[in-house]
Amino acid sequence: MLIRRPASTVFQAFVDADITTRFWFTRSSGPLSAGARVRWAWEMYGAATDVTALEVEQDKRIVIEWDDPPTRVEWLFTARADDTTQVSITNHGRAGSGDDVVRQALDVMGGFSLVLAALKALLEHGVELKLVADHFPDAHVAGGE
Repeated sequence: MLIRRPASTVFQAFVDADITTRFWFTRSSGPLSAGARVRWAWEMYGAATDVTALEVEQDKRIVIEWDDPPTRVEWLFTARADDTTQVSITNHGRAGSGDDVVRQALDVMGGFSLVLAALKALLEHGVELKLVADHFPDAHVAGGE
């Protein structure tokens, strides 16, 4: 996804929980930095996961491990000459039968597409779309956002 903001701005949106909670999860125990272990929560769904930041390369790359069983997610931030950023996300380590892995891959791709679209709206237009929260409104739990 192309984000019309400098790589430093886009990268910061993923490592600074105060920004990330505006477009993805609702709560974090702290910022992402190399070696950090944080907990991300989607309170509207009553869901949370522990995240370990394996690699954080300023303005260029983030690698985390999360979920059970663990999978690895990598964000690449490619700065472009026109002060925009190409963001790509890959998720490695899915397990199961071929059909299971395909289902998981499609689900992950859909989820990260929503995250990137919400980020794009926030950084380019200052709009909080609430795409993640609105994706499954019937799954919201009492007391969640």
